[in-house]
Amino acid sequence: MPVVDCHQHFWTFGKRAHKFPPSVGTRLDVDFTPEDLRPQLVQAGVDSTILVQSLNDLDETSEYLDLSREIDYIAGVVGWVPLADPAVCAPALESLMPRGKLVGIRHLIAYEPNPEWLLQPTVRESLGFLAKANLVFEAIPVNDEQFESVLTVAREMPELKFVLNHMGNPPVPEGGWEPWATQIARAAKLRNMSVKLSAGLALVMKWQWSTAEVRRYADHVLDLFSPDRVMAGSNWPVVVLGGTFNEVWRGITELVSDLMPSEQQAVLGGTARRIYQL
Repeated sequence: MPVVDCHQHFWTFGKRAHKFPPSVGTRLDVDFTPEDLRPQLVQAGVDSTILVQSLNDLDETSEYLDLSREIDYIAGVVGWVPLADPAVCAPALESLMPRGKLVGIRHLIAYEPNPEWLLQPTVRESLGFLAKANLVFEAIPVNDEQFESVLTVAREMPELKFVLNHMGNPPVPEGGWEPWATQIARAAKLRNMSVKLSAGLALVMKWQWSTAEVRRYADHVLDLFSPDRVMAGSNWPVVVLGGTFNEVWRGITELVSDLMPSEQQAVLGGTARRIYQL
C-alpha cells in the first residue's frame, strides 16, 4: 500500500504574507519548496502527499494546483475558496476543479474573530457546493468554541465529508485532557468525520515533538475513530518548529506500530486514498 503524507505545505517567503503568531519568530520566514521536501519523503519512505493551503488566498490555491500537475508526488490539493461569499465561491470552484488535483477545501477559521464563523448561512450555503462537488471540507479549530462550531456543522451536514486537522489540537504541552477528550469523542460519533494524526502550529510552536508525550492522545483518537478514519500527516514545514520531518514521521509510525498490519496501512495511506479518492 502506498504511503501518503496527508498534510504538507509550500511557500516562497515574501511572495505572500503569512501571519504567524509572534512566538514563532522568524523560524518559518524562509522558502519551503517541492525540492526541499523530496529527499525527506524518500528518506522516510513516503510515496505521495496532500498539499494543503496555508493562506485564505485564491492565488495560492491556483499555484498549488499548477504544482500538482508538475510535481509527481503531489496526489491532491486542499485549497481555499471564499466560503463566506457563495456568489464568488461557486464560480471559483468551477474554475479551479479542472485546473489540477483539487480534493478539498480548507478555511483557516483560527484567524476568524468570530468562533461561530462556520455557522453563518452564507458559509453553510458554500459548504453545500463542496458536498455537491464531492470535495472534502477540512476543519482546523484551535479552541473549544471553534471545535463546537465544527461539530455543529458536521452534524447538520451529513452529506459533506469533514476532515479534522491535527487531532483537533489536543493539549499536549500542558498534559491536559478535557474538554478536548470529550469533544474528540463527539466528533468520532459523526460518521462523516475523519481526523489527521498530525501536530498543528498551535501545538508545535510551544512543544518539541515527543512520541511518548503525544501517545495517549493518539491512542484516544485511534480508539474512537478506528484506523479507517485516521490518516497520517507531517504538517511540514510547520512541524520543523517542533522536530525534523524524519523524526516526526518516525514518531507517527511508532504510534501505530501496535496496530494490525492492515490497520497500519490504513493510517499510513489507505484512509487518505479513500477519503480523497486518490
